[in-house]
Amino acid sequence: MRIVGGSFKRRIISPPKSLPVRPTTDLAKESLFNILGNIINLNDKTVADLFSGTGNIAYEFVSRGAEKVLAVEQHFACVKFIRQTAQDFEMNQLTVIQSDVFRFLKTGTQVYDVIFADPPYALDNIPEIRQLVFEYKRLKPNGWLIIEHPKSVNFSESPYFHSLRKYGKVNFSFFHYTEVAETSHE
Repeated sequence: MRIVGGSFKRRIISPPKSLPVRPTTDLAKESLFNILGNIINLNDKTVADLFSGTGNIAYEFVSRGAEKVLAVEQHFACVKFIRQTAQDFEMNQLTVIQSDVFRFLKTGTQVYDVIFADPPYALDNIPEIRQLVFEYKRLKPNGWLIIEHPKSVNFSESPYFHSLRKYGKVNFSFFHYTEVAETSHE
């Protein structure tokens, strides 16, 4: 696993094999960030990486200029790995917290320019992530939510849905929180 672009490009990320994660592949990650590069300038943006796992996506956001990145992960060994890697790479923009993502979305007050969520594919309530992000207004106006999910989950009829991109077994659903969309979904 490696960082594919930005100031930390080509840095290798070597998580222990014992971590209970399914990291986004380098190909899917590169495609995701190519899309993001065409729709949003990440410089000076705040980002939340939910179900952060190894921190793979969080490191990429930092590398590509995000001002602040918060990694949210429940598993202690993953949190420890993300902290150590961020320290090793001197990524001062990256903070990690150990928390259940659903509790975090319901109780936090911070809003973000971009929220990326990569829940375990076996999770039954993946659609609840989208619901909570918008119900608790966790995105800034003109913000983006991206959810990585299995093909069995279909968000195409959901409020704020923008597009779906597929890369093999990896699906990314993009949601765009705009004032126009806000008015039409009330």
